[in-house]
Amino acid sequence: MWRLTLAQMRRSLGRLTAAGLAIVIGTAFVAATLIAGGVITRTSYDAVSASYADADLVATSEGGLTAADLATLRDTPGVEALDGRRSLRVELVSGPQRAVPEVAAVASDPRLEAQELVSGAFPTAVGEVAVPGPMAERLGVGVGDPLTASRQVWTPDAAQDPATGTDPEEPAGTWTNVPEELTVVGLLSDPAGAFAESGGAVLVVADDADRWAAQDATGSVVGSSGDVATATFTRAVIALTDGADVGQVTAALEATAPEGTTIRTKDDEAAAKVSELTNGSDILTTIVLGFAAIALLVAALVISNTFQVLIAQRTRALALLRCVGADKRQLRRSVLQEAGLLGLASSALGLALGVGLAQVTLSVLGRMNSGVPLPPTVSITSAVVLAPLVVGTLVTVMAALAPARAATKVAPLAALRPADAPTLAHRRSLPRLVLAVLLTVVGAALLGLAVVVGQSSDAFLALGIGVLGGILSFVGVLVGAVFWVPRVVGAAGRLLATRSMAAKLAAANTVRNPRRTAATSAALLIGVTLVAMMSTGAASTRTTLDGALDDQFPVDVAISRDAPAVAADGTTSDPVTPALVATVADVPGVIETVALRDLFVQLEFGGATEWTDAFAIDPAAAGAVLRAPSMMAGLDDSTAVLSSGIAERLGISAGDRVTLTPELVGPDGVTAATGEPVELTAVLTDLPGGVAFTPGALARTGADLPTNQVWARLADSNDASTVVPAIEDALSETAVQIAGAAVERAMFQRIIDTLLAVVVGLLGVAVVIALIGVANTLSLSVLERRRESATLRAIGLSRRQLRAMLAIEGMLIAGVGAVIGAVLGTLYGWAGVATLVGSMGEVRLDVPWGQLGLVVLVALVAGLLASVIPGRAAARTSPVAALAVD
Repeated sequence: MWRLTLAQMRRSLGRLTAAGLAIVIGTAFVAATLIAGGVITRTSYDAVSASYADADLVATSEGGLTAADLATLRDTPGVEALDGRRSLRVELVSGPQRAVPEVAAVASDPRLEAQELVSGAFPTAVGEVAVPGPMAERLGVGVGDPLTASRQVWTPDAAQDPATGTDPEEPAGTWTNVPEELTVVGLLSDPAGAFAESGGAVLVVADDADRWAAQDATGSVVGSSGDVATATFTRAVIALTDGADVGQVTAALEATAPEGTTIRTKDDEAAAKVSELTNGSDILTTIVLGFAAIALLVAALVISNTFQVLIAQRTRALALLRCVGADKRQLRRSVLQEAGLLGLASSALGLALGVGLAQVTLSVLGRMNSGVPLPPTVSITSAVVLAPLVVGTLVTVMAALAPARAATKVAPLAALRPADAPTLAHRRSLPRLVLAVLLTVVGAALLGLAVVVGQSSDAFLALGIGVLGGILSFVGVLVGAVFWVPRVVGAAGRLLATRSMAAKLAAANTVRNPRRTAATSAALLIGVTLVAMMSTGAASTRTTLDGALDDQFPVDVAISRDAPAVAADGTTSDPVTPALVATVADVPGVIETVALRDLFVQLEFGGATEWTDAFAIDPAAAGAVLRAPSMMAGLDDSTAVLSSGIAERLGISAGDRVTLTPELVGPDGVTAATGEPVELTAVLTDLPGGVAFTPGALARTGADLPTNQVWARLADSNDASTVVPAIEDALSETAVQIAGAAVERAMFQRIIDTLLAVVVGLLGVAVVIALIGVANTLSLSVLERRRESATLRAIGLSRRQLRAMLAIEGMLIAGVGAVIGAVLGTLYGWAGVATLVGSMGEVRLDVPWGQLGLVVLVALVAGLLASVIPGRAAARTSPVAALAVD
């Protein structure tokens, strides 16, 4: 039978090429999706763990790690290098220019250094500093230039304890600036965005960093090595020796690390940070799995549809084999062998095409300078190789089972009758109708259950339920297509029937053979449903994640200033002056600004107290500057807005009366006294943390606090990487601290944009699948009807009318399939978004009208091309030749 199988494949090479092309595209889509999943995961992990550089392990501790702890961990066998990381800032002054960047110590191993050297050298001695290139330009310095580090230190009065600077009776003292002369020895770049939020970090030697950190911890000048022990590190990055076993070293570190210390690999730590960002749901993995499941389903449907049409056309050839002695088992085996060979060969080509497409897409995205580090080449794993080959081969063989079985059940003489005779009526199949309704209803119910589970439980469980529900409901729609597609197409055809004779014939043809019409429309229905689903899913995911980022980063830029403003005549005023606010407001890209008071308050309720951050701000101004104005809903002079975390810790419910006591800070930054307590009504919102109340409520406490902060909103958060440096330039002569939350938000926004760019690449593949599917099915349908077309030509239909009839019929079937697919895809896309990202917060559904309109237009063009090209061939064949028996 192998010889017979190969001979049949050679005789049907043209038709097999059409089926094989659908398999190639389907398996290429599977391979590209799996590769894209790896790129999505790798890119996202790299973006959130850029500050870890190429560390093998990351140690984090809730209570902090001391220098002694780091020394103990550094002595663990298998550890080559270990560096502590912490939050540290310094004010740099060069003439009138000032900046307050983050400070990091030079890594002890190149693998642990997150920034790259552009020119000069890394610091090697006390007093040397390496500065990010853009910051050096703003400060007007280069390699070899001097730079001043201005540090505030506490100087207690003579009666105070010199070690602590405190006195329980009456604390007294002053804060003074202690300048330190530094020399710029190198310029840096931050290609991975490790310090994107702070605009880069300056590098100094560990001795300088430790001394400054200890100074911040004690509030006094630190000069001896013993004093630096007071400073702690929030985490440590670890590089292992070559050949060291990661598991064994991790276990050894956990055995010696202080209690509460977590040791993870870089990827595991990145996964933990992504999980924290997404409220504990592994959204990236679920999205990747969702795409893979969708790819497998669509590939199976396209291959099955195309191969069934192909096998059905060869029923007469199979019947001839029965006549010459082949039994049913041999015929079935021959068909399955042919399907297996076709599936394996086409899947191999599809795998190569998918890998190539993914590499091209990755290269294009890499040249777009999106700000998100992308791998230069695709990663080929065993799953990427095996999944397309196995899926393509198995699905092709399974698609051939039903046609092969049907062909072997037909009597040889009966099977020799023409199979393409028009069918004016079709047999009603009640079991088929019941099955279609049952699958659709059960699938829709499972989709609804997946949405509920995704918002309240395990995302992986919700994904499994959602995929099962989507498969069942869509298969139900396809099984029942023979009942409703011809009716819908017929109704649309009747609207065109009055236009011309070609339109009337086209409308009649669509309902003469319901199964053929349903099969032709289903080919496009599958592809368009996929495209619409992904387009809607991507748009809704983008809108939902934008909302989540609004809640996570409600303030684009916060400018803080602690020191009072000193006028030319020596008088002082609030640190944040109207002139400073106006300067920020005039920066291009800033659309809203508001000045406020940032302070500490003691919150008391039911005998429990807690000190927390707070700010006094006008509600109307806050609503204009915040990305999520709902955070200030209900704020007035009689209320205080509390974050849900504080309310939960103190057992506060909405409407409860809470007592606030603000901390009064003098112009020199020293805590002198506290204001009077004030009782306010609690309002609970999605405020990320702390307490907000109005200036009027603050005035009731008698606390005369200075205006010390400015909030700014950007016109477009994606422009943060240019607007925030522009703000720094505008305030370069003023000692301020700029917290660029918008920069971090923009980093995550770029991650989302990268993910959606990958989705766009997948959509391009899906469009090709749709085009191939409809072209295959319509072309084969036209070939089936060559005798019918010849008869119409024989009774007077012109070539132009024949081509117009086939074109109208193709566009009619394709248009109906596209519209229905767009509707189904939109519903599936909404369900998928609600399932996958529902746990992150409010799901915001979106409809990409422009993309859906383009999909329908492409479908109409596909129907036109798929019908016109074979139609021209049919029109060129003479009626007598076309009526000849093959």
